Amino acid sequence: MTILVDATEEKHTSPARSRPDLLALAGAALVLVGALLPWAAFVLPGGAYPDRATLQFFDAPHLVSGFRLHLVLLGLAGLAGRARRPAGIGVVVIAVVHLAFLIGLGAPSAGGPVALVGGALLVWRRPAVPALSLPLPGRALAWPALLAAFAGLLWLVSATLTAGGQSRATNPHGGAEFLAFCGFAFALVGVLSAYGVLAWLAALTQRHRIFAFTVMLACALLLPVTGAGTGYWMTVASTIGVYAATAIGLNIVVGLAGLLDLGYVAFLGIGAFTAANLAHSVPFPVAALAGAAVAGFFGVVVGAPTLRVRGDYLAIVTLAFGEIFFRAAQNDIGGLTGGVNAIPGIPPITLFGQAFNQPVGALPGGFLYYGLAVLMVAAAMVVLVNLKHSRTGRAWEAIREDEDVARAMGVRTGRAKILAFLVGATMAGLAGAVFAHKLGTVGYESFDFSESVTLLAAVILGGMGTVPGAVVGASLLFVLPEKLREFSDYRLMLFGLALILIMRFRPRGLVSSS
Repeated sequence: MTILVDATEEKHTSPARSRPDLLALAGAALVLVGALLPWAAFVLPGGAYPDRATLQFFDAPHLVSGFRLHLVLLGLAGLAGRARRPAGIGVVVIAVVHLAFLIGLGAPSAGGPVALVGGALLVWRRPAVPALSLPLPGRALAWPALLAAFAGLLWLVSATLTAGGQSRATNPHGGAEFLAFCGFAFALVGVLSAYGVLAWLAALTQRHRIFAFTVMLACALLLPVTGAGTGYWMTVASTIGVYAATAIGLNIVVGLAGLLDLGYVAFLGIGAFTAANLAHSVPFPVAALAGAAVAGFFGVVVGAPTLRVRGDYLAIVTLAFGEIFFRAAQNDIGGLTGGVNAIPGIPPITLFGQAFNQPVGALPGGFLYYGLAVLMVAAAMVVLVNLKHSRTGRAWEAIREDEDVARAMGVRTGRAKILAFLVGATMAGLAGAVFAHKLGTVGYESFDFSESVTLLAAVILGGMGTVPGAVVGASLLFVLPEKLREFSDYRLMLFGLALILIMRFRPRGLVSSS
């Protein structure tokens, strides 16, 4: 009898492979040594380099913090076979970022080159191991695991927002700290993925959807009580929420139905201008519903003529609609947009006499707008997930894969396409109403073609057709530019490089549907 042995299994069980990899162990040791060595040889003109990294302040080697603590953790992770490559990549990113800053400041470094060599060894000596498949536990263990996972996600979001401070004026080394923390965060995600933890959590979330969604919503509402709970980040986070809700609507059109819409931001503008014109005469809920209804109407108007076009021709038609709206708003056609003067003086949303732009007790100003944005995104996600698993959602996916085959199988493609435009435009109109009241002023400049491209990029980078993809993509596209403002002329180049790397290593999006 012949016994077939899998080559991969034989490779990993052979005596030669069972021996410790000395080069990998040396790389992990070098990372640990590099973390404990001084990184700046003298005190810099802008102040001491962060985390006790200069010779003058290096009086307690065991009290590491900041990026040096991250290096220690990644060095320890590099001792394990599966974690070598992501840990090594994180070490290389941290070392390169800080070395580049120190070289630019004219400060030699002892720990940087040592850590860089160690990280390179970890990347080079990564073992080829099969993927892990972790068993799913029962509810008694699943719920605590989900609680811990979303609490960790809340910490990661807060730490990312606060890494490096808010401006170079308060922290001259903030740019290096933020980019280095990004390297650590990606390495942490890579390590968890290498051990199958992320796939395990995804399966656990799918099995306990209602509980996971409730915990995720609660964690999102708890962001203001973390280190990111400042007026500045509440303003940024609420803006992200508005665009995330808009991107979810676009995800229905592009991600589910496969209809390329290059003028989608016009629906956001329609909702914003409608609410702005009604702000002084009706309560906010009425103005928001009116903005959603008017945007949905124009969604049908745009969708109807596109029934006989597809692909590039559909993109051109939607692009033309977006440009028509932009020029009409710019020239104040109908006297509804204010033209170059915009529409100022839009009152903030109030609830029981409490204005949403004012602090609430110890919570910062803008907290209520952030809470409203979170609830709006949660509602949009519920709509998306229900539509995706409905008969209509399956019809949209059939149209996306092959419209001719879908029609041959009995799908009423025209009706389904118009419905996709209607639902997506309605979501954008509702988000536009919140956007108008939050800003207090609405002008045509906020709805140009570049905003449509940004929304489309958020959907593609996050993962087309996935529920959290649009939220992740919108967060990435609006947080990175805010954090990279410190880099002045290089900000857009670094932003573009980050997008290229994401598309290279995650071509299906950060949250892939497959």
